[in-house]
Amino acid sequence: MINKLTFKIDEFSLMKKYPNEIFYIGNTELLKRKKVSIVGSRKPNLYSKEFTHKLASKLSSANICIVSGAAMGVDAIAHQGAKSNNTIAVVANGLDIKYPSVNKNLIIDIENNGLVLSAYKEKEKAKNYTFVLRNEIVVALGEILIVTQADIDSGSLSSVDYALKMGKKIYTIPHRINESLGTQKLLQKGLIEVIYDIDEFVEKLSGKKSIQMQDEVLNYCSSNPLYEDAFAKYSNKIFEYELEGKIKIENGKVYIN
Repeated sequence: MINKLTFKIDEFSLMKKYPNEIFYIGNTELLKRKKVSIVGSRKPNLYSKEFTHKLASKLSSANICIVSGAAMGVDAIAHQGAKSNNTIAVVANGLDIKYPSVNKNLIIDIENNGLVLSAYKEKEKAKNYTFVLRNEIVVALGEILIVTQADIDSGSLSSVDYALKMGKKIYTIPHRINESLGTQKLLQKGLIEVIYDIDEFVEKLSGKKSIQMQDEVLNYCSSNPLYEDAFAKYSNKIFEYELEGKIKIENGKVYIN
């Protein structure tokens, strides 16, 4: 059911103009949590996919809510890593429209368990200007902004501009030469910082020490080992945990769900 917010969101006071209306489906209690915005390329490489998921998952495990824009690529991976009950998706269209269609099931899952926001009424389709406001809202909601991958002239860099104007810290992950040139250029200018150690970063942001999982197999899988290595080490458990949905296999590696 689509509802309209009846209270002000403090974070939106940092925006150039407070949105006229905010519509939502889901759990508005998530707005009260500590939040981090994660955005990036719609076509991330395997390295960025892996570390976006790992970042979102570990931040979410530390009770930090992940905010993103429900787009293909980094956005979708960030939502998935956080799990649907601890993520906020901001969309660039009316909430009766599931866009992009490839993320329809993801958006519905977040509606049912997390929170989906929009500054647009029903039947309003996504346009260039609606994406601009969507990006500003995503940035405003997060305490910090993480851009895991962005090319030069990428739309993600508009989010960086908003974060700079709002006085928010911006982070990225380390990349090789000639990869993620948008974030590399920002690093050269000293505008963003690099996350070299995810656990250390999460501990600093959350103020809590990482709690090691008591399950030996899940603890091992948290490092995203190769499937063949994991199967050789814990053959029966890997098969069992995959069937139970505790882990998933993607691109030859094991990930925790």
